[in-house]
Amino acid sequence: QAQLVESGGGLVQSGGSLRLSCAASGITFSIYDMGWYRQPPGKQRELVAVITTGGSTNYADSVKGRFTIFRDNTKTMVYLQMNSLKPEDTAVYYCNAHSYTLGRNYWGQGTQVSVSS
Repeated sequence: QAQLVESGGGLVQSGGSLRLSCAASGITFSIYDMGWYRQPPGKQRELVAVITTGGSTNYADSVKGRFTIFRDNTKTMVYLQMNSLKPEDTAVYYCNAHSYTLGRNYWGQGTQVSVSS
């Protein structure tokens, strides 16, 4: 059974840093593109960053230069390093695993990130 579990969220002041972690189990991790999405209060879920099976990355314009996504296939983990946080980064952050080959898509339960001004 596929499971994604996020951790590392919390409350931080503007300009601070957080590292989110996502532990994946029940999937062949190396064949999944992994991503982080977020849903700000009252808004739709949006892509933050994605890392492909080959290690290519893509970021939302709003986080480029501040956030870094990376993965460890040996530990079946994906991370999101968030620096220079802003109040507008406040959201529930979700981990996502997607396999085009298998046509499978999984979500974690989310972790709250709150940035105070």
